Amino acid sequence: MIELSVLPETTSAPSNRRPDWLKVKAPGGEDFARIKTMMRSKALHTVCEEARCPNISECWNAGTATFMIHGDTCTRSCGFCAVKTGRPLPVDFDEPRRVAEAVQSMSLKHAVITSVNRDELKDGGSTIWAETIQAVRQLSPDTTIEVLVPDFKGNLSNLARIIDAKPDILNHNTETVPRLYKRVRPQGRYQWSLDVLAESKQRGMRTKTGVMLGLGETPDEVTAVMNDLRAVGVDVLTLGQYLQPTKNHLPVDRFVHPDEFKRYEVDGLAMGFHVVESGPLVRSSYHAERHV
Repeated sequence: MIELSVLPETTSAPSNRRPDWLKVKAPGGEDFARIKTMMRSKALHTVCEEARCPNISECWNAGTATFMIHGDTCTRSCGFCAVKTGRPLPVDFDEPRRVAEAVQSMSLKHAVITSVNRDELKDGGSTIWAETIQAVRQLSPDTTIEVLVPDFKGNLSNLARIIDAKPDILNHNTETVPRLYKRVRPQGRYQWSLDVLAESKQRGMRTKTGVMLGLGETPDEVTAVMNDLRAVGVDVLTLGQYLQPTKNHLPVDRFVHPDEFKRYEVDGLAMGFHVVESGPLVRSSYHAERHV
């Protein structure tokens, strides 16, 4: 276990005004509009839009996007997430083909695929997950594939179905520290997330996870989570600032200064993570093509 260095007191009182380091340009650009039109034409969703990612313009104008399968309605009600909660539509068995065609059309070198939670399904949606990976492989054999998967309520058989489809990197976001799970991820369990990452690593996957800061965690709690993640062999860690998507979601407890994010990066690399992306605007899929 490696202890983090003492962090400077760089917190600021929460307010509706974002610090300068969190300001980004409004989405726009020729490639942004083209990709948005293509996504709508194929009835596809992106987590870039649904989660209101601050990097959407940068990524889309670079020709990359994170596909969100299984529709746009989640069976869970996480306190941080902008994706709507409700009763999802029936499984769309044609979705893998459309995702694969979109990846081919964009000539992606690296594709990221994620999904809403489908807890109402016996397989947790893992069958469509596997079929999507296989469809992308068939049309774009040179494209590397990253999957950002749910926890499947700890059902490792459903996880195995995805691993067997052989993605290049297995990502599952831990999101926050154990103490805050009941408030941040009420239908999730910290141990489920660790189990997903541990099982994936044991089965030979390159593993990745993300944690949000600014929800009320302490530096010591972040340290403990980072040590837990290294203990199960996680290769890539992303750390970013939580931003309240609407007034109905959890408020920001504090805006974490870039210097503190930098310290986590330095100490994370010392812990043994292969890659640490740490900064206010970092999100799980940011610079994903570099993590393979």
